[in-house]
Amino acid sequence: MTASSQPRVLSTNIAAPFPCPTGEDRLTGICKQPRAVLEVFIPGPNYGDGPGVRGDVVGDTKHHGGADKAVYAFAREELDYWGKLNGSPYTNGTFGENLTTKGISWSEVVINQRVEIGTALLEVSVPRQPCRTFAEWLGQKGWVKTFTAHGDCGAYLRVVEPGEIRPGDELIFRTPPAHGITMGEAFAAKMGDKELARKVYEAACLPKHHHDQLARLLR
Repeated sequence: MTASSQPRVLSTNIAAPFPCPTGEDRLTGICKQPRAVLEVFIPGPNYGDGPGVRGDVVGDTKHHGGADKAVYAFAREELDYWGKLNGSPYTNGTFGENLTTKGISWSEVVINQRVEIGTALLEVSVPRQPCRTFAEWLGQKGWVKTFTAHGDCGAYLRVVEPGEIRPGDELIFRTPPAHGITMGEAFAAKMGDKELARKVYEAACLPKHHHDQLARLLR
C-alpha cells in the first residue's frame, strides 16, 4: 500500500440514474454525483440484492449488487491519470464509484483486508470487471482491454459494520490477511492471467462464485 499522506475520502457519491448507453432496456447507475454523506449497510448476499449504499441504484442486477459488491471505491489519482490520457477530465463519481479516495493505491490493498471509514467498517472484497456499459459511458473504444492492461480497477468493498461515511473521513487499514493477494493480482487473475489465476485460486481468498470462475479458467 502506498500513500503520500493519510488516505482519506475525497467525495461520497450516489447514482444519478439514466438510460443505459448500450441501448438495453434498463437504467444504469454508473454516473454518480457527490452527496454530503453515505449511509452504508449490509445488503442481501447475491447479485440483484441491491447496493450497500442507501439511495444508490444498481442497473445491471445480473452482475452487480449484493454483499460482495456493496460499495465501490476508486482513486482520484486514477481519475486524473485517465482524464489526462483520454483528454477528458473526469469528475468525482464518473467511474461509478461511491467513494472517491485520495492517497491510496487500491491495486496494492490485500483482498479481505478491513478498513475503518467514518463510523463504518468495510472489507476489501472483489475486483471490478470492466464491461460494455463502462466503455459506452466513457465513449472509449477498446476500453475493456485498455483499462485491464493498466491494472488498477479500484476496489469493491463489503460492509462488515454499517455506518456513515463523509468526505474527509480517513481510511484506517487494519492488518492485512496473511495470504497477501492484492487487488491488482486478483484483477489480473479474473481478467485471464492464468499464472496469477493459479496463485489467487490456491490462496482461496475470493468468494465462492469468483473462486469457481478461476477454477473454470484454469481447466
